[in-house]
Amino acid sequence: MARSVPERDAACAVAQAAAVIGDWWSLLLVREAARGRYRFDELQHELDISRKVLTERLNHLVDSGVLEKVPYQQGPVRYEYRLTDTGRALLPVLVSMQDWADRWLLGDGTLTASADEHSAEAHRVLGLPGTRLPRIALPAHTGGELDPVDAQAAATVLFCYPATGRPSPLPDGWADIPGTVGCTLENRLFRDAYGDFTAAGVAVRGVSTQRPDEQRAFAVAEDIPFPLLSDMDTRLSAALRLPTFRAGQALRLKRAVLVLDRERAVRHVQYPVTDIPAAVRTALLQGRQLSG
Repeated sequence: MARSVPERDAACAVAQAAAVIGDWWSLLLVREAARGRYRFDELQHELDISRKVLTERLNHLVDSGVLEKVPYQQGPVRYEYRLTDTGRALLPVLVSMQDWADRWLLGDGTLTASADEHSAEAHRVLGLPGTRLPRIALPAHTGGELDPVDAQAAATVLFCYPATGRPSPLPDGWADIPGTVGCTLENRLFRDAYGDFTAAGVAVRGVSTQRPDEQRAFAVAEDIPFPLLSDMDTRLSAALRLPTFRAGQALRLKRAVLVLDRERAVRHVQYPVTDIPAAVRTALLQGRQLSG
């Protein structure tokens, strides 16, 4: 169970945070809430946790303001446990932990924007088909927020990329990190094939962790016809446990292409992406199959 903070650490923010989320089960409950698992029974099934421990941890996270109870059924009343603003502010911490473990515990410590196809990271990402993306909204370069999944399209292609060099310069040594080069090319190739995607009833969304104003400047300069979404708060990354790397003191998405259906289920994943033109062609083919 959660510990109280000793008086000597009362002013220590690390100790205060550890008292709230330093427990194994508490962190995993935040992870599952970010993935769209909100109900007691599905949390118990996913985590294989006893009902007693689950009840204690959920109550603790509610009392700490990380989760809130939202009724979804009357007679008897049943609740979902959803992240509050306080809880969503933890998502970059969660993704940073995943990034650290992918590199230093599951990997060999190499800084890379790609992955070995036999790595634990690739296994996790390639296991996404069948996963349903919870309803989230991300800032768009066009203004406001957009759902990553276009409900009007038969399929939605989400292509995740590290960063473009316009308008802000990329960090020193960027091109030396495997997998970083090609973001502008990828956007251009999706732009040039956009007519084929729309004719097939397939929506296209580009996603990076850059700010919307940076994405807007790039989109205007390159005449990008589809929305660029900012995952700067890592909501999409946490929801799908997408792979990241850290460069220029910021988390960046590794290059991956996902195809989702109208019901928000991931149907196809390309990761790692080593041939960008081929990845665009494959995304169009997969989207056509879903819309056909």
